[in-house]
Amino acid sequence: MTQTARDESSLMIHLNSKPLYQRVLFKISGEALMGKKEFGLDPDTIERIALDIKDVVDVGIQVCVTVGAGNIFRGVSGSAQGMDRTTADHMGMLGIVINALALQNALENIKVNSRVQSAIGMDEICEPYIRRRAMCHMDKGRVVIFAAGTGNPYFTSDTAATLRASEMNCDLIAKGTKVDGVYSADPMKDSSATKYDTISYMEVLTKDLKVMDATAIALARENKIPIMVFSIREAHNFVKVLHGEGEFTLVKD
Repeated sequence: MTQTARDESSLMIHLNSKPLYQRVLFKISGEALMGKKEFGLDPDTIERIALDIKDVVDVGIQVCVTVGAGNIFRGVSGSAQGMDRTTADHMGMLGIVINALALQNALENIKVNSRVQSAIGMDEICEPYIRRRAMCHMDKGRVVIFAAGTGNPYFTSDTAATLRASEMNCDLIAKGTKVDGVYSADPMKDSSATKYDTISYMEVLTKDLKVMDATAIALARENKIPIMVFSIREAHNFVKVLHGEGEFTLVKD
């Protein structure tokens, strides 16, 4: 898939309207990078996601990104199989770095300036995480990809996303998923599941809706950062939801 193959006429409608947010953290699961594969990275899917990020950068919104590592290794799964949890989580963090570098490569291929900052020192391949440097990059229109989670075991990539969004003074956490919002149950398994247009942080926690883990939701609530859940599978959807259009669910008080 190439950028010229996309529906540019649809995008131009949104380029001429005012976005609702100025600085956004984009949370992508590792599984989203697999495409239709059962493991690893799908180049076409990564390119499409990179193009969606470019849509948002082109309308002047500052973007930072966190990714998971479920397409490579999950620390919790490794621990469940008898591996030491700290070791397993460190392996998951390395998987996140791999995904971050792949996304950076895709962004650079379409002329979007980007930087990878890792919470674990890897000076030969990416920058260390430095808050002020990251903010400076975004002020210059660069996409900053935060890698290696928080740098600590026992914390998920969801928590890392909320932490970085808080540190970067983001207006929104945009979580791209395989469904178009938050449902009362898994819509892939329960046809009677109903979709929420808006829902409170406390409802997400009390109903155990699995939007993000409890620590991430609590941190977002404490720092008053809304969470937008939308489908990552539809081209242009990222820029649409940031203009208040398309299908999504907003988690807020």
